Amino acid sequence: MAEKNDWWTCPTESEDGRMIMVTGRRDVDSFRNNPRFNIRIEITWRYSESATAGMPDLPTSEMMQEATDALNAELAKDPVAVMTGIFTGAGERNWIFYTLSTHIFNKKLNAALAELPALPLEIYAENDPDWLEYDEMCDLAEISPGE
Repeated sequence: MAEKNDWWTCPTESEDGRMIMVTGRRDVDSFRNNPRFNIRIEITWRYSESATAGMPDLPTSEMMQEATDALNAELAKDPVAVMTGIFTGAGERNWIFYTLSTHIFNKKLNAALAELPALPLEIYAENDPDWLEYDEMCDLAEISPGE
């Protein structure tokens, strides 16, 4: 049985060969088994790569961590969505969520980020009732326990 907030991290490559760090969440069964959590949301933050080999610079990385912590804290209070993955590299950070409502998710997103400065975020949503993108992420990069 996976622990609450059981995450793994693994490097992989973008299509053009640049490193991407993939962080995925294991303990998603209670969300995945609920047919209402069928909407996949991807939030993208594109950043300047400069001399960082596709990774964010330190100030950007710190602000990304603040945003991640704020999103997780807000969703812990009212779990209307679950963060399932974080992709960082090749000039962008992508947070992946599954939710039951884009409207409610939008309210939670705004509440979570209200104390932070305006962030350069792009948001995309699609129906993914079978969690195919989650499975693809795990097949692509997950390190099994003990590896």
